[in-house]
Amino acid sequence: ETMASMDVGGSNAEAATRMDEGEAKAESMTSKDYYFDSYSHFGIHEEMLKDEVRTSEYKRAIEHNKQNIEGKVVLDIGCGTGILSMFCAKVGAKAVYAIDCSEIATYATKIVKENGMEDVITVIKGKVEEIELPVDKVDVIVSEWMGYFLFYESMLDTVIHARDKWLKPGGVMLPDFLTLNVVGIEDAEYKKEKLDFWDNVYGYSMKCIKEVAITEPLVDVVENNQVCTGVQVLREVRVPDYSVEDCTFTSPFELVAKRNDYIHALVAYFDTHFSTGHKPNMFSTSPAAQQTHWKQTVFYLPEEITICEGERLKGTLSCRPNKGNRRDLDITISYEHNGKWQQAKGQMEYKMR
Repeated sequence: ETMASMDVGGSNAEAATRMDEGEAKAESMTSKDYYFDSYSHFGIHEEMLKDEVRTSEYKRAIEHNKQNIEGKVVLDIGCGTGILSMFCAKVGAKAVYAIDCSEIATYATKIVKENGMEDVITVIKGKVEEIELPVDKVDVIVSEWMGYFLFYESMLDTVIHARDKWLKPGGVMLPDFLTLNVVGIEDAEYKKEKLDFWDNVYGYSMKCIKEVAITEPLVDVVENNQVCTGVQVLREVRVPDYSVEDCTFTSPFELVAKRNDYIHALVAYFDTHFSTGHKPNMFSTSPAAQQTHWKQTVFYLPEEITICEGERLKGTLSCRPNKGNRRDLDITISYEHNGKWQQAKGQMEYKMR
């Protein structure tokens, strides 16, 4: 999720000058600069590169389907350190244009040179919406654009813009298909620790903070043994056809209990598919899969739901980009349960900021 569209760019004629200036800037950045340009911070790239699931599945999608890449022009959006561009160059891409607007682009240029790939890979520092490429069209777009909850702080808008502007008809997009999924979990202990804590702080009530805290979804690792319902797909993202308008949606869900239990929260995660080519592959950010840096997104419900095996928790989830900042999300969850031991109905407004 490097930020391909959060800085000012310019024409390619200025690229070399910007790289020199960028190098000086990158080496003199303060913590304040890192706050405003967080994707320049090496720690973020280290975390993503060490995310074995993420990096190895992109590598597999490129290497096992080199027919998609060999002799082709590739665009890497939000290239970060340039790792995906180098995977593409290694399998025989004709040319790779790697775009990032944070200061990491300065280092991506050095990394490409360090690995002797500067004849194939061109790093361009700038905003996708503002730069021009030295070619009219590309054959392939590769991007690791996904954010927490798939859509939070994601670069999907930017990828869509690049697709409409540069991708040849029938061109390849990696990845090309994703699903956003939801399950119900039992989480009494953690909910007590994180939320009920505010009911009594050294004998004082701080419930006003609890009321706000519950509206902030928690990004954390969920243990698979906490999952007490089946999975419901909330949203399918077919990247070659998806539009910016599609990022606002309302999806119904119906979660069937796998055992007698209590539901304290709903948990969202996404699956990423590379289905174009000779040998498809995918990775999941499910609690049941090997963990990734995306973890899972936890939405605590305002009440505990008592549910019996086979009973259903029904509802809808609505997601829309925040009006003030499209990278932030406003999410509404409505739910209803008519069970043997409990009838419950509610609605919660959540803010991912």
